[in-house]
Amino acid sequence: QVQLVESGGGLVQAGGSLRLSCVASGRTFSMDNMAWFRQAPGREREFVAVTITWSGGSTYYADSVKGRFTISRDNGKNTVYLQMNGLKPEDTAVYYCAADRDHRGLYSDTRSYDYWGQGTQVTVSS
Repeated sequence: QVQLVESGGGLVQAGGSLRLSCVASGRTFSMDNMAWFRQAPGREREFVAVTITWSGGSTYYADSVKGRFTISRDNGKNTVYLQMNGLKPEDTAVYYCAADRDHRGLYSDTRSYDYWGQGTQVTVSS
């Protein structure tokens, strides 16, 4: 059974940091593009960051998090991370990990991803 399990969310004050983890199981994910998305109440799920395998591990970020968030992966542990620094109240959302097996769509499009985690809540207080 393929699973992505996120952890590391929580409540933090503005300016603080959190590190999210996503552990994948059930198949090998080393060739998948791995991404983080987030969804705030009443809003659509939005792209946050991705690590692309075919381009030697290039990373791309949403403009809203660029310079504050860092995505990384450890293929030996089947794990992808999201280090979040300088958190703002507008970063409050449920954060989801996703895996793109086929590499056929846009990395920022939710429809490109084949597997999703259950999400972890991040709340940033002002």
